[in-house]
Amino acid sequence: MLTVASDTDVHVDLLLDVAQGDRDAFERLYRAASSRLFAICLRLLPDRAEAEDVLQEVFAAIWHKAEQFDPSRASAMAWMAMIARNRCIDRLRSPGHTVRTTAIELGEELPDHGETPIDAALASDDRERLQRCMQRLDERRRGLIRTAFFDGATYEELATRSGAPLGSVKSWIRRGLLQLRACLEQ
Repeated sequence: MLTVASDTDVHVDLLLDVAQGDRDAFERLYRAASSRLFAICLRLLPDRAEAEDVLQEVFAAIWHKAEQFDPSRASAMAWMAMIARNRCIDRLRSPGHTVRTTAIELGEELPDHGETPIDAALASDDRERLQRCMQRLDERRRGLIRTAFFDGATYEELATRSGAPLGSVKSWIRRGLLQLRACLEQ
């Protein structure tokens, strides 16, 4: 079952606590965000061990740079994703980095860790359910949610773009998310 509730505020609060040196907040942030950041690392770095190494570097950078995070400029996840992306690119450009390839003759011996047909079908069903539920929302809420969660726009940016008060934008998104959750849980 899909969960649509926004954890953006949680990430922001945790990052702000990490900026104050809160180790417990850092551990909670790691648990909350590491899977998403690891997915970014894996997309850019095909070697799993190398992606794991870079993820460690990413969290070290987050610990040291948390005080630079400004929630008015970017969402917490977008800020951390940028760090992950930049670290991966740095790794790819580093001297001595070589792309590992395997002879085509060994292709049959390599395990396929890709998505299984069952996983693909389930993901497709989830996407279709989400799409149907999104269509049930009024146009304004649907547009705000898409822009906020798929384009990474902040509430402030959405308020500026729509010409609506910040509190109204937050309320519209929250109500839309509650509608989505109810639809997806049916």
